[in-house]
Parts: sequence; structure tokens; C-alpha cells
Amino acid sequence: MLAPTPLNTRQQQVLWATVRQYVTTAEPVGSKVLAQEYDLKVSPATVRHVMGVLESAGLLFQPHTSAGRVPSDFGYRLYVDNLIHPSQVVARQVDSQLSGSLKWDGWSLEALLRGAAQILSTLSGYLTLITVPQKRGVTIRHLQLALLDSTQILMSVVLNSLETQSMVIQLPSTGEGAGAQLEGLERELKILSNFLTHHLSGQPLLKITELDWGQLGQEFQRYSDTLQEAIHMLAKRNQALETAQFVISGLGEVLRQPEFSEAQQVQAIVQLLEEEQAQLWPLVFEADPLDIAGRRVRVLIGSENPLEPMQGCALVSSTYCRDEIPLGSVSVLGPTRMMYDDAIATVEAAAGYLSAAFKSTF
Repeated sequence: MLAPTPLNTRQQQVLWATVRQYVTTAEPVGSKVLAQEYDLKVSPATVRHVMGVLESAGLLFQPHTSAGRVPSDFGYRLYVDNLIHPSQVVARQVDSQLSGSLKWDGWSLEALLRGAAQILSTLSGYLTLITVPQKRGVTIRHLQLALLDSTQILMSVVLNSLETQSMVIQLPSTGEGAGAQLEGLERELKILSNFLTHHLSGQPLLKITELDWGQLGQEFQRYSDTLQEAIHMLAKRNQALETAQFVISGLGEVLRQPEFSEAQQVQAIVQLLEEEQAQLWPLVFEADPLDIAGRRVRVLIGSENPLEPMQGCALVSSTYCRDEIPLGSVSVLGPTRMMYDDAIATVEAAAGYLSAAFKSTF
């Protein structure tokens, strides 16, 4: 991958057309086809020159010397970030199918998610993965801070399942003498324990971000960042351990794509989906809150995927929520030769539908 260079309008048009043509045909793209099919208003020779520039920039490559060009992972990334918008037609179609076919009343949670996954895989032609939320949710019952020594405290959190999780936290230094420091720390930790339990009891772990630390006074401000970070780590630990369950649909459809013609590659993906789902969890759930276009979506393309079996794939994910608290995610997995504007619209619409369905549930 080369350093990104701003593309002029013609270069953007040729890159967009090359990606669209390759996604449609799965065949390397030549300049003559682009000039004829995409109304670029320039000659094949000009298109060929522009494609050469894009290849030099690392956005396209030639799989064989006599072949046309295909997009690189870098080319797909620029295409996704700058040259497309989610399809509103697809978003409406997804919402209509989900709303018309799925009824939350009288459905079990598993049946709802299974039905949604089947609809999405049929509409998109890609593998669909939907994570299963906890029916009760992970909430705090009691929180206790205990002094270990002058530099460390033990944070113990009792959850609504009566499970206790603990973490040792390194304290910021105060510069006071040891005796005065220990005495002051014990008093402050007792006040902090009562404060946190009062405000967080019955709440998800991530509610720590909404606390008004100003209610405690200036002497407690030094604990804020440290405690927030620690509780965030506990929340992620719970998500990984308790919610790493997937409803999967569409494996047969996506494996018919030419990119998955080799049995060894198919076997690696199937093994990942069946036996190593915990490795998928951080990829589909820890999406950035908003992407550069203001969407609640994450797109991992080819080599951006840390798991080797997925490095010939693209993964598009979006979280579904209840009261802005993430419950789970909706993802589609397919080849990097993906119709990204449709895939993004699909997961966004599905996540929106599930968020609405779960709004008054649990």
C-alpha cells in the first residue's frame, strides 16, 4: 500500500467504474469495457492511462501481465470511504422484508434473530452473522473499592447474576506521606464505593460514562479516568465471555462465489465459524461509534481483517442497541469483491430494525 494521494475527478470516476465492473463480473477489467459501458466521455487510451496511474498508486493491480486490472484492498478502502453512499433502495427493501416477515410478539429471541439472518443472507447473497444479546443483560448489583497498598486498590463488581469480577487498579500518586495517604485513601474509597454503587446499581457497566463526577468534589476527580477505564475493561470482558454467540445464515450462498472455489479456504472459514467464534466477537462488536460518514458501521476489507481465513473477505458490521447501550451486532461476510453500498445499507437497516424491536424488551 502506498501513501494516499488525492485523486482528481477523472481518476475517481475510473476507480469507481473499475470496482463496479469487477464486482459485477468477477473478471479483470480492461479500459475498452470501461470506456464503452460507463459513459466516461474519454477514449480507451485515456482510460488505460488513468488505470496505470491508479495502479502506480496501489489502488489497482494486474493479476496477470496480459489481463485487465482489479481493485486492491487499498482501492476498495478508498472506494468505500469516498466514492459511495449506502443504497436507500436496499435499506427500504430490507426494512420492508423484516417488518413484513418478522413479528416480535409471540416469537422467541432465537427465532427472531434466525429469521432476520435468513432474510439478510437471501437479500444480500452474503453470509450473515447476528450476535445474540443476553436476555437479562449485564448490570451492576454492587461495587466495592478496597485498598491493597498505597499504590493499588482492588475493584470488585458484583453483577446481577451474582458473579463477582475483580480488577487491580494502579492509583495515581498524591505525593503525600505514607500514613496520611493511606488514611485518606481508605476514607475516599469508601465514599467512592457508595457513590458508584448508588449510581450504577441496576445499570449496565458502560453507564460509567454518564456519571457526573462533579457531584463528588475536586479531591475525587483524579480517580475518574482510572475507574472509567477499569470498568470499561470489565464490560468488554463480559461481552466477550457471555455474548459471543452467533446466529449464522447463508454459508451455502457465499461459498458459491468464485473466490471460495478452493476447498482449503472454505474449510478454514467453516472452522472459524463453527469452532472459533470467540475470535470473531471483537471484529463485529467493537465497531467505532460513528465512521467518517457519520454511520454506525464498520467495514474491514481483506488484509485489514486480523484473522487469516478472512483476509480474502470483507466484513461489514453495525451494532443494534437498546437506549443507546449496544446489545449486539449485525454483520455480513463476503468476498472483497462486494457490493459495499448495498452491504452497508443492509446491516444499517437490520440494526435499526432490531434496535426498535428491542426498545421495550428486556
